[in-house]
Amino acid sequence: MNLQAIIFDCDGVLVDTERDGHRVAFNRAFAEFGIEVTWNPLEYKELVKVAGGKERMKHYFGQAGWPAGYPDRDELILKLHRRKTECFMELIASGELPLRPGIKRLVDEAIALGVRLAVCSTSNERSVNLIVERLLGPERKARFSAILAGDVVSKKKPDPEIYALCRERLNLDPGRCVVIEDSRNGLLAARGAGFHCLVTTNGYTQEEDFREADRVVPELGDGTAPSITLKELEEIIN
Repeated sequence: MNLQAIIFDCDGVLVDTERDGHRVAFNRAFAEFGIEVTWNPLEYKELVKVAGGKERMKHYFGQAGWPAGYPDRDELILKLHRRKTECFMELIASGELPLRPGIKRLVDEAIALGVRLAVCSTSNERSVNLIVERLLGPERKARFSAILAGDVVSKKKPDPEIYALCRERLNLDPGRCVVIEDSRNGLLAARGAGFHCLVTTNGYTQEEDFREADRVVPELGDGTAPSITLKELEEIIN
């Protein structure tokens, strides 16, 4: 195939993690630290526009007020984020958050036809690796050429740094690759690095502006909905 690689975002693409995953994990961490904050789904829908968990908390506390009793704000954010990550990984390990429709099918199609695979996410590296290993399995994970996540770059999406790093490390021709994203921030990051981009929306991102996307779909599909195939990804780059 002329299609060289498929590059997946993680949260909202591989797994619909935000509403019942990251949000729940943040709230559990806040409660354990005695911080009387509970992010509801509507409130969190706005917060997910801030890329990165640490950045999200800083943004929120900067507007709503910082918790009393924690004079070192940077240390608080680091400790909260560490515990939030542990809570999130417990949710993943429990199997409560399944893969989104079409992910496993598309990965298997890519492996069968020699199309390279990668993940580029601003989420914590440990949680991204756990999602790929636990939900796709170690054999599929071993076929990914790169899993780039967390603080591997200095700037979060919509900055294109993480996709530029993937392009350079894997020596990719971005004109022959498709990034699969779920948000405008991710779309802008992918396009900024020169990649084609298909957007698969979720409940938090379906109303965002995706005018720069090559295609927008509600899901990749596993037979019950229109399914995105490698042939259709090939059509995007041609």
